Amino acid sequence: MRVDNFINGKFIPGSSGNTEKIISPVDGKLIAAYTTSTKEDLEAIITTATEAQKQWQKITLKERVQVFYRYKAILEKNINFLSDIIVQENGKIFSEAKAEIEKAIELCEFACALPQFAHGETEEVSVGVQCTSERYPIGVVASIVPFNFPSMVPHWTIMNAIALGNAFILKPSEKVPVSSQYIAKYLQEAGLPDGIFSIINGGSDIVEMICDHPKIKAVTFVGSTKIAALVYKRCTSNLKQVLALGGAKNHIILSPDAHQEMAATNIVASMSGCAGQRCMAAATLLAVGDCDHIIEKIVNESKKIQCGNNLGSVISKEAKERIENYITEAERQGAKILSDGRNTTVVGKEQGFYVGPTIIDHATPEMAVATEEIFGPVLTIIRCKTIDEALAIENNNPYGNACSIFTQSGSIASYVSKRASAGMCGVNIGVPVPREPFGFGGWNQSKYGSGDITGKSSIEFWTKAKKTTVKWNPEAGINWMS
Repeated sequence: MRVDNFINGKFIPGSSGNTEKIISPVDGKLIAAYTTSTKEDLEAIITTATEAQKQWQKITLKERVQVFYRYKAILEKNINFLSDIIVQENGKIFSEAKAEIEKAIELCEFACALPQFAHGETEEVSVGVQCTSERYPIGVVASIVPFNFPSMVPHWTIMNAIALGNAFILKPSEKVPVSSQYIAKYLQEAGLPDGIFSIINGGSDIVEMICDHPKIKAVTFVGSTKIAALVYKRCTSNLKQVLALGGAKNHIILSPDAHQEMAATNIVASMSGCAGQRCMAAATLLAVGDCDHIIEKIVNESKKIQCGNNLGSVISKEAKERIENYITEAERQGAKILSDGRNTTVVGKEQGFYVGPTIIDHATPEMAVATEEIFGPVLTIIRCKTIDEALAIENNNPYGNACSIFTQSGSIASYVSKRASAGMCGVNIGVPVPREPFGFGGWNQSKYGSGDITGKSSIEFWTKAKKTTVKWNPEAGINWMS
């Protein structure tokens, strides 16, 4: 399959002449290729997007969201087809890929409801004087998205930004650009005017051009913390509005009183789901007191997770090697490997990139497996004597996406939730991702910028407020405010 840019309603190859191959992590086979883009390609997109946006913003919000009612129906009709694409380009198992499209549909539902959330306000602020606040689109905006969710993460931003009146440029991950082709195709089928949605394919040079271009007014980024910080600095130095989401090292605090079955199944699902390639995955288990009875169940539960069956591949050979090196280093440093996913292959898919579920016990807080984002199906266990000791470790980590507590005590749950240094907390939930209309967003080095990337908070990011004060009554009083 050939992957193209999408410019003014047409699929057009990048103009650089340099071709990049897309290899499926499932079996190592070639599935697609694309030609990288140039500055001229981006300029062509911005020119058409700028003109299209001028007309798009004139349409009312209620009229604009009609596109997404139709788009939602198209996603629902093609859910299995779209899920298969994610399986091939990303390596997820089918149920995970389908869940990703289902989340895109939920995000679409929120966009359709924006007229109920994004309306203006009017108030009589003094006798005969009214103030009105209305939200206006920013103009041409862009999102730079990662490989781990080829459909869901783009949908975090596409629909809200467009429904609120902006023209949108998507820069997909160069590892998984196929899903974006169908986003473009189906938005066009749903009636979105040409030029309002565009795609540009390429690498870091395109990211830099997006950060620097004066006509792109707002940028979102999702990826590693290192790159998120660079994107944030570069965009803000060019006076852009930016929200850049980075990595994570999420902690689960395990209390000995936790419900054993619920804790074990949820923790294993959190650490192994999407092969651990998600910024909300359980990475470090802080086991407080005597939790051996639950850890034994966690290990037994992990043995039910089998690569090629209910565990997908990691994204690349390099990712597989990096993850396995972390495990080997931890073992060399004295940690105990309770479940070892190294050197895993799947029959019939020997060229695929697989790491089995791995549980590392008796790690220390300074080990790399306990501090760095591994982005694989690896759970690191640190033994703690008290809840406060566990919280100190959690609070000391530089990230701040998620923290969960597994306990049957309401007071412990409240204590941890209030003191965890994380933007998203869970009680007996392994992946505490908020549902719409609550926004997705972490703290600390997991996020640069203000607000959340989804939910009600995103309305403010994609728009600017205009306040109008009106006085018609000549008898209205005059004071220092008028």
